[in-house]
Amino acid sequence: MQPAPESAVLDKGDHAVAKAIHTMIRVLDLDRSVDFYQRAFGLEVADRFDFDDFTLAYLRNPENDFEVELTWNHDQEEAYSHGSGYGHVAMCVDDCARERARFEAEGFDPGDVVEFHREGSLMARFFFVQDPDGYKIEVLERHGRYQ
Repeated sequence: MQPAPESAVLDKGDHAVAKAIHTMIRVLDLDRSVDFYQRAFGLEVADRFDFDDFTLAYLRNPENDFEVELTWNHDQEEAYSHGSGYGHVAMCVDDCARERARFEAEGFDPGDVVEFHREGSLMARFFFVQDPDGYKIEVLERHGRYQ
């Protein structure tokens, strides 16, 4: 993995502009989680780092360089608590209905496609799915601010 170019953090007066690079989730079964993210979103392992007690796997696809970091703590046997603060991670797709049908065929048990309208116009079309560890993922159709 290469370090971010200097242009990734630009000086804007008295503060820096940061670039989002990854989100991290803890998983019980790394292979099962990698398989889900590959089949669901086309994310591939960009880097993997094995340590004595844990493994880090960074997943991404050619769409962008933002990554999902999967952390597998080797001695963890019970499911992780997501707490009351975790909401979801969002992914964009071209066609929500088509992706939802594909997810259902893959056995991922997606929720129904929902539409949000604001002031008479479509704001968002999406569905939710959960990964093998129960993390919620919102799958949004590319539209408006969700590109």
